[in-house]
Amino acid sequence: MKKLVATLLLMPLFINCLKAQPGKTEITKWQYGRNGAVSITWDDGSVNQFKVALPILNRLGIKSTFFIITGQIPGSQYQAKFIGRPLKQIIAETATTLTNKDNFYERASAAGHLGLIGTLDYHYKAGSLIDDNKPDAAYKVIDELYSKVRQGDFKPGMEHNTEYNDAHGTTWAQIKQYAAQGHEFASHMVTHPRLAALDEPNMLYEMEKSRLDILHKLGLRYTFSAEGPFGTENERAVSYLSRVYPALRNRMPEPWLKEISRGNKDTPGNTGKAYVQYQRGATTKTPLPMMKAWVDTTMNRNDTWLVLTHHGVQGIGWEALPATELDEYFTYIKNHEDKLWIATFGDVTKYMRERQSANLTTGMQNGKLVIKVSHPLDKRFYNIPLTLKTCLPAGWKNVRITQNGKVVDARLVHDKESDYVLYQVKINTPAIITKL
Repeated sequence: MKKLVATLLLMPLFINCLKAQPGKTEITKWQYGRNGAVSITWDDGSVNQFKVALPILNRLGIKSTFFIITGQIPGSQYQAKFIGRPLKQIIAETATTLTNKDNFYERASAAGHLGLIGTLDYHYKAGSLIDDNKPDAAYKVIDELYSKVRQGDFKPGMEHNTEYNDAHGTTWAQIKQYAAQGHEFASHMVTHPRLAALDEPNMLYEMEKSRLDILHKLGLRYTFSAEGPFGTENERAVSYLSRVYPALRNRMPEPWLKEISRGNKDTPGNTGKAYVQYQRGATTKTPLPMMKAWVDTTMNRNDTWLVLTHHGVQGIGWEALPATELDEYFTYIKNHEDKLWIATFGDVTKYMRERQSANLTTGMQNGKLVIKVSHPLDKRFYNIPLTLKTCLPAGWKNVRITQNGKVVDARLVHDKESDYVLYQVKINTPAIITKL
């Protein structure tokens, strides 16, 4: 904590206590008053994320967010399934009616459930085109698929996508153990589909059933975050997702947040918004100095949340990064923890939303400062402590802070211009500062 205090003395985001009235309090932009935030996230849940990367994270004391494909985990109630009319009826109609905006989503949804080897690729290709806002090209892909189906060009059999197969091997019991270590687990849907290509029943099945398995296996707190596969920003898909999950890595359209997706080459730059979500995704071609530069950018600003997206590890999964590189990179982040709040995707989201919606009151009662923070958000999820900075009256060189009758860990900072105290508070319970 001494290192933290030394850093705070240099930070420009805090109020000037010399000019402010005693008791003036603000919620720091990031927990612990850090310069920026970093969330390390993982897609797909491939086995080496847990066998190789997670031990590195645990050794460094870093908590990550894992977006998992729930349908492939043994013991899950919900697996791959098509919701809709008989498949033979759908196939027969393709012989007389070309694919269009009215029938595309049903046909694309059924594509991966025809019991044939090779048809799933057409679902992915069509979904990619919809994500790229090329619907006419997507319709042609689906017409090509069903023409081949009717001609018998595919062999019978069941297939899963690569991400689904790479994730196989981890159990719910193991995931529960990892969650107990402080890591966040979140939904990456039941089967890792192209959500933009699904009709409403199948889209909701993927979203809601994945949530239910996570709820039943891990508990309510792990139903907060989700990532639609392939980082989809399709407006229709994201709209459905946001009805099921409070926080999405795909999109977070808050009026106070500038979003930079991992496919966007933009940098945080100048913005009139309170926060910047700066998503970056390292691949095997990304130089380590560039990855470190993302971290440098974050800690040299005061508004940036760096969201790192990783997939494969040590030969397993998409764009698998070697363990040695991950170790060096995460160590670099950890070594700058005095300036960076390293936390899960869900926790950073909660902190920002709590801060932006908070009502803060400060008053003097019986010679004591009384500070209370409240917000209107759902308390089942939004329960992250907020960090407060309070300017002290002249002569208050030593203080004690209590909340609910318990002493709160705090640090006094004395400098040439001001005295202030930095401390953590829970919502809806007064914090009392007493002069000693």
